[in-house]
Amino acid sequence: MSAQSALFFIRPERPSDLADIDSVVRAAFVFHPHSKQTEHLIVKRLRAGGRLALSLVAETPDGAIVGHAAFSPVAIDGQDVKWMGLGPMAVLQSCQGMGAGSALATAGLAALEELGVAGCVVLGEPGYYRRFGFEADSRLRYLGAPPEYFLRVALDGKAPPSGEVSYDAAFD
Repeated sequence: MSAQSALFFIRPERPSDLADIDSVVRAAFVFHPHSKQTEHLIVKRLRAGGRLALSLVAETPDGAIVGHAAFSPVAIDGQDVKWMGLGPMAVLQSCQGMGAGSALATAGLAALEELGVAGCVVLGEPGYYRRFGFEADSRLRYLGAPPEYFLRVALDGKAPPSGEVSYDAAFD
């Protein structure tokens, strides 16, 4: 699976990318007002636990990795219902607003759909994620998050099950 935008090539991570991914994720969240600076650790723990279902990088034509998106399984009311969570997603500040994040999200959702994933959730800025089909849904709850920032997109065309969403323990 790979995709290309005007400025970035989107592809699955390779073992040789891990240090670059770590650097990108660290740098992207360093000034984020809601970050606890643990996003890079979440990615490492997901990978180590075999729970990083899809890991994509945004690469420039000269081979520099400037963005990363992680997708991992989530449970709804403790049940595996073939839904994933997007996050962390990171783009170097020098490349933000150039389409890397959009290309990562679009390619990731398309890949999940090809894999038969039913849907995806994200905790993020509604104004940004709505462009990919994400929307708030009162049937899904994520404790501690403002409901308007917890969004979902159904990839199978069906309404999601109702309940409390939980991410992998790597997020704790």
